Amino acid sequence: MSVSISSVSFEHHHQAFGIGEAAPRVSWRFEGAAVDWEQTGYEIEITRDGVPRIFGANSSASTLVSWPDEPLTSSESATVRARAYGSGSATDWSDTVSVEAALLDGDWAGALPIAADRNTEVNASHKPILFRRAFELNSTVASARLYVTGLGIYEAQINGQRVGDHVLAPGYMSYQFRHTYDTYDVTDLLNSGGNAIGVAVGEGWWSGRWGFQNMRNLYGDTIGLLALLSVTNEDGTKQKIKTDLTWHASADGPTVSAELYDGEVYDSRLEIDGWSESSFNDSQWLGVKQLPTPKGMLTPPDGPPIRRIQTIKPQRIFESPTGKTLVDFGQNLVGWLRFNVQGPSGTNITIRHAEVLDEGEIGVRPLRSAKAIDTFILNGKDNQTWEPSFTYHGFRYVEVNGWPDSTTLDGEHLTAIVVHSDMERTGYFECSNKLLNRFHENVIWSMIGNFLSVPTDCPQRDERLGWTGDAHAFMPTSNYLFDASGFWRSWLRDVWSETSTGGKNSTPHIVPTLDPDFKNNGSDSFRRPTAIWGDVIVGNPWALYQTTGDKRMLEEQYPGAQAWIESGIPRNEAGLWNRSTFQYADWLDPLSPPDAPGNATTHKHLVADSYLIQMTRLLSQISHALDKTEEAQKYASDRQGLISAFHDAWIEPYNGLIANVTQTALTLGIRFDIFDEATRAQAASTLNSIIANNSFLVGTGFAGTQQLGFALSSINSTDTFYKMLLQTSVPSWLYQVVMNGTTTWERWDSMLPNGMINPGEMTSFNHYAFGSVADWIHQKIGGLAPSEPGWKTTLVAPEPGGNITSANATYLSPYGVFRSTWNVTGAGFALEVQIPPNARADVVLPDGKNKIIKVGSGIHYFALETYTLPE
Repeated sequence: MSVSISSVSFEHHHQAFGIGEAAPRVSWRFEGAAVDWEQTGYEIEITRDGVPRIFGANSSASTLVSWPDEPLTSSESATVRARAYGSGSATDWSDTVSVEAALLDGDWAGALPIAADRNTEVNASHKPILFRRAFELNSTVASARLYVTGLGIYEAQINGQRVGDHVLAPGYMSYQFRHTYDTYDVTDLLNSGGNAIGVAVGEGWWSGRWGFQNMRNLYGDTIGLLALLSVTNEDGTKQKIKTDLTWHASADGPTVSAELYDGEVYDSRLEIDGWSESSFNDSQWLGVKQLPTPKGMLTPPDGPPIRRIQTIKPQRIFESPTGKTLVDFGQNLVGWLRFNVQGPSGTNITIRHAEVLDEGEIGVRPLRSAKAIDTFILNGKDNQTWEPSFTYHGFRYVEVNGWPDSTTLDGEHLTAIVVHSDMERTGYFECSNKLLNRFHENVIWSMIGNFLSVPTDCPQRDERLGWTGDAHAFMPTSNYLFDASGFWRSWLRDVWSETSTGGKNSTPHIVPTLDPDFKNNGSDSFRRPTAIWGDVIVGNPWALYQTTGDKRMLEEQYPGAQAWIESGIPRNEAGLWNRSTFQYADWLDPLSPPDAPGNATTHKHLVADSYLIQMTRLLSQISHALDKTEEAQKYASDRQGLISAFHDAWIEPYNGLIANVTQTALTLGIRFDIFDEATRAQAASTLNSIIANNSFLVGTGFAGTQQLGFALSSINSTDTFYKMLLQTSVPSWLYQVVMNGTTTWERWDSMLPNGMINPGEMTSFNHYAFGSVADWIHQKIGGLAPSEPGWKTTLVAPEPGGNITSANATYLSPYGVFRSTWNVTGAGFALEVQIPPNARADVVLPDGKNKIIKVGSGIHYFALETYTLPE
């Protein structure tokens, strides 16, 4: 059977346009069912300035292959295609793919960051600003690129046409270290002769209200713009149109206010026709002034932009008990509404957003101080289409006020727009249990709803922050569901920058931090060293390496991981965590009170010490992967010393088992190999007993949940975890499903069994942390996991149970599609395994023999004729 190359990519970019790498590594995926096909050589054709050159090598490498040509220069583009040889056959040339560098030389041609020449608002919302510049092009345009970023959120137009499809650009980041800009091909938007560029900028994360205590102006107190339009004419001449003091600005546009938490007010009666066109008269507009150079390094993005990904129509439009008009979109989502409406001038349509209903009305209490209200005022001119530009919301339900009688309220006139970082979907799972399938969908929806530039904790209330502990728990799951490698690379660079600030090597609890300039004199409580949250700087680079096999990214993060373990953690005389340190530990344990989510049943420092032992092991493994042999040995030895200290602190004084006989304490001791052989056997028996005595309900919080299933499987208790996984009473994963949840929740009981909202302040219905169990689902039910970093070899080892009679897991790896499909019938167990070319699999059948069957590419079938499902 034939083998072909299905795609070619560069570094970790889904679209390699305006990238920051001069010599981007090249990868290609395969498709085809050829049996045992392995690559023995390849050729890469690179065409620059119309001249193709072919580079070849005798190598099996097909991922992250070094760029074979001279590095790209600033703004240079090239086209690339590849073909591979192996196992007696060769592929055809792949499709040609383009790659283009950004401003690698940092030459912005003198472009200045500008702001409207007016006084900025003080302790108040910043009104969005319109910037414009008219210009002449004296020749036919051959190509044009717009390099642009906002000191705030920007949306650009040229000659009245929107530029690109990014939204909420340039996104959220640690602006004090890294200020990203975007690159757009705007060739088709320009004319020979008169042209104009217009850019609207809102406050966004830059200067808007953000975080706790109504903080504003975290990165700057003035909305601004930085842009460079670089035009190459057909005669070879170049023109540069840049932000400078010749631009004009206006704060008198139709967007009256726009805040991330509170929403947007748009008065279409104030629209300025033609404001981004060359013929517009801007003589009455304000001038502009120069702003200081941004503190953060101007850099192209590592991760994908936020885009509109999907539209959803209303599932139900109904009246609340108090007579309010409510719309149910049937799915808790993140984004905003799009209006298509006609009505009298001055009609004020106000939309309130919420995730759930509360006694038949929209439940806004969990939003805390976030108003989450959008207002659209009609101008009475024909049919109008509008959606917000400078805010977003988390919602399933909306309350509609002021909808005009002249337009039917239905799915043709009001739709929900789903937005998130535009990552490539890679992982899929389904099985014979419909509730579990719905739960898996909920995990996906919570991931995409919280992946907007950074991994946030919840997308609806007055928070939406990059909590590091949550990301630490969920990262392995995310890496299966989507190619999030560029997304994580971007955020982890901020994590290390934030960690190294202040000389303490302490990873903040939130990245980007809420204290970017140490405005609180370095005493920001979210900078205090704490386990799990701080441990993200070790755990997440290792998890990313497991998925990508990318040692370069691992090397980038090594100094941060090492600094955290070596000097970031306050320790006691035994080398464990200092007992005076603040800890979240097993946050939101099911027994924690609504008003005290950190009051878990497992001692906070027991949890912290357990994770310290595991992070030290991971640092040893990272060192080994990077050929740092001496460091690997040192950290392996350090780990043994920490285990001994842990035994002295938490095991020996407590009858030889552990201080807290809880699901979390036992899970961590088993999962992190802290118990010795004798204690491990006792811990295994005890863990099974306390779970059974708890009616197989969950007893773990953030620290224990992601580890629980794997701990049980490691002690041959997969059947116990199936019983837990499929429970529908609170606290359990499927309880959220039977309570009509369409995303995963922050609390096990965010909604109480009586349908009331949990009275706790922290009650989000869209939070991915407890969805981390999907990692176990993918590996143990679906049967897919990387057997070595980067998925060159995959472990296919399904462990059926829970009366689930079939499952299908599919993963689009760096090599191509892996698939595990199994079912159990009266004829026994049947497994079909698909492996892409140039990859392999280790197959382990569920016959209890744990024998590894090694197979190459192709489709393979396995059967156990006498197999029956475990009870």
